[in-house]
Amino acid sequence: MLIDTHAHINMLKNPDEGMLEARAAGVGEIIIPSASEADFDYILEICHKYEKTYALLGIHPEDCEKFNDETAKKIISLAKDKKVVGIGEIGLDYHYTKENKDIQKRCFINQIEIAKMLNLPIVVHDRDAHFDTVEILKSEKVEKALLHCFSGSPEFMKECVKLGYKIALGGVVTFKNAKTIKEVALEIDLSDLMLETDCPYLAPHPFRGEENSPKYIGFVAKEIAKIKNISYDSVVIQTAKNAREFFNLEDK
Repeated sequence: MLIDTHAHINMLKNPDEGMLEARAAGVGEIIIPSASEADFDYILEICHKYEKTYALLGIHPEDCEKFNDETAKKIISLAKDKKVVGIGEIGLDYHYTKENKDIQKRCFINQIEIAKMLNLPIVVHDRDAHFDTVEILKSEKVEKALLHCFSGSPEFMKECVKLGYKIALGGVVTFKNAKTIKEVALEIDLSDLMLETDCPYLAPHPFRGEENSPKYIGFVAKEIAKIKNISYDSVVIQTAKNAREFFNLEDK
């Protein structure tokens, strides 16, 4: 069964329809990340409504200035819920502004500390901040990290994998002009890879520009299989195995 490791179900126009369509498309398990504190309760509500649906708690770097001690306490408290399988999405984003780098870094590090305390893996958002992201992961001695919506080079991928981190690819790998990400898909060992949609963003070809949904994750798997010249089933089976081990889903 397919596993979508990063789907903002709560952001879909119709979350319930999105869940039902995902199941019909063979998506067995879905992980819903949060971006802000406002997401927490609704995401957990969805997770308890649907089986094999799990939550990540965290503050996105674009919302980092709102992170405070009360937010940290809420994450720690809600993480007692068995539906919570990680801290995310957290990280750095220098795409729109670099003026608040220090605040972003502090927010990232604080949430890494929470993950360590809770013995949970982290899901990392890294946009135009590759060097600083890895430096923080190394300095904080992070052991379990998934770099979601990976946008780096094959060389950067290899550096991350060497550190023990996992890589998630989504709809971008299906774009005709996504040469670098296709190279990453070709060169990465399947044991280090997971699948995601990052819905409602980045719908795969031929749905590019439309609202993305977990029901489309099979298109990501098919493209990776094509690039690597291996079977579709081998991609689905191994990436699902990776996700279950990384997030300890077998125990849920």
